[in-house]
Amino acid sequence: MSTELGTAPQTITDPRPETSFGDGDHERFSHYVKKGTIVESAVMGSPVVALCGKVWVPSRDPKKFPVCPTCQEIYESLRAGGDGDGDGGSAGGSKT
Repeated sequence: MSTELGTAPQTITDPRPETSFGDGDHERFSHYVKKGTIVESAVMGSPVVALCGKVWVPSRDPKKFPVCPTCQEIYESLRAGGDGDGDGGSAGGSKT
């Protein structure tokens, strides 16, 4: 019986984002996400990525929760760094 030396085991990674259905921060806050991803998520059930980095499939009314402080800070910094017309430039987002 022979064994090969010098070959390391390979790890296969799943390219899909991990979604959490547990009781994480996304359950306590509403988050800002890109506007275009909201409709896709609602139709396809695909996960969204918030400005703060949270990845999940939205299923609750965001108006019932306070805004994530990290998302709010990032959103405000993007709006402040816009082109001065107050629309946030390309940073547009929406709460979910």
